[in-house]
Amino acid sequence: MKDIFAYTYTILRYVHDTTTGEFVNVGVALYAPKARYASAMCRTTYGRLNKIFPGMNGEHFRSLMRHIQARFEERGEQLADELPLSEAKNVMEFALSILPHDDSSLQWSPVGSGRTANPSETLDKVFERMVLQHDEQPQRTRRTDQDVWRNFKRSLEERRLLHYFEPKKIVVQDDEVEFKYAWKNGIWHCLEPISFDLTEADNIREKAHQWLGQITSVQNAAEQFKLYLLVGQPQQDQLRPAFESAMSILNKIAIDKQIFLEQDVEKLTNLIAQEVTSHPKT
Repeated sequence: MKDIFAYTYTILRYVHDTTTGEFVNVGVALYAPKARYASAMCRTTYGRLNKIFPGMNGEHFRSLMRHIQARFEERGEQLADELPLSEAKNVMEFALSILPHDDSSLQWSPVGSGRTANPSETLDKVFERMVLQHDEQPQRTRRTDQDVWRNFKRSLEERRLLHYFEPKKIVVQDDEVEFKYAWKNGIWHCLEPISFDLTEADNIREKAHQWLGQITSVQNAAEQFKLYLLVGQPQQDQLRPAFESAMSILNKIAIDKQIFLEQDVEKLTNLIAQEVTSHPKT
């Protein structure tokens, strides 16, 4: 029988006008102490919010979402090394340490609770129900880069590998590329999730060309790096030829690289586990 864990969660709300109290749910944080699990999921798109609240600063919003999610992920990784006596009472202790109560547009909801055998899957389900359910259907069914990362992130969390990752900029004199997920063991290993689950063949090929161009531009950086691409396929069969072209384009990237399809997540996780355990983080 699987272990069942109690958990608490809180919803992150974007309150556009504190006077009227109008808000949209933009994230979820969840904490299951006996499972040694704490994490969060925040939306990285702001199209729906901009329709409801025209004029919002979209880039600032995205930056805040990345920051909050990253801090929760770091806190979750730290749990494995802490004594049970240091357990937080509920998720709000973590939430307020990352984003305190103030008069800003981002606010935490009252705490909810439940029981689960898999906290990571439950976080996904609560996020879908509380944050994504009001998105337009076409936006929900096309998987984004972040959706590809979410599947891989769950695998990393289960293996306690997420804390090895950090953002890294690869810089040359006239250009730079920032990877949100990288680890170092002598050289930098940079991972990029790429979704080709788009609606048009031209868009699929164009996205592959963009990545070829970006990596080519920084391939002679002073810091040596290896690239890992985690690729999501289109769901429509008629886009298969465009996807195969995109894979061919990505294979033209001249630096040391490995390309994994989304169904190869476990293979990539095993590779990373072997890398980081044989070469401790420096």
